[in-house]
Amino acid sequence: MNQEYERWLQLDLAGMLAVESGSLETAKEIGEALLALAPTYTTSWNYGNAIHKGHLILGRIALRQGDYHQAIEHLLLAGKTPGSPQLDTFGPNMTLAKELLEVGERDAVLTFIKLCQNFWEPEFAQDSSHLWSEQITHGELPDFGANLNY
Repeated sequence: MNQEYERWLQLDLAGMLAVESGSLETAKEIGEALLALAPTYTTSWNYGNAIHKGHLILGRIALRQGDYHQAIEHLLLAGKTPGSPQLDTFGPNMTLAKELLEVGERDAVLTFIKLCQNFWEPEFAQDSSHLWSEQITHGELPDFGANLNY
């Protein structure tokens, strides 16, 4: 495998950690690199992960900068990933969704959950998406559990 590909495989975790640590410029570079390199690796098992996490990283940055519209746009683009072995089984990362719920953006998160049903295999979802949608509709903040870490 080439070095660029090996680096690309590590970018999603690095980008999410950069957001967490407040290194937003670094996170932005990483998120943009994930998305820019993705078309080169469309046949990779990681392609859907890169689309998903690249947009989540950029959306989390936008939210921290007060740009709710851009954050929502990235959330919805993250939900339009074609999926991956990990996403299909474990479901989406819900970090940006949770952050948007905390500022009152329920409709966007409900739309995101609906988009994720296109790749998240029903036998693995264990009704999580339906439970989360119901809780959000009733004004509750779901416990996304491990989906905040994937």
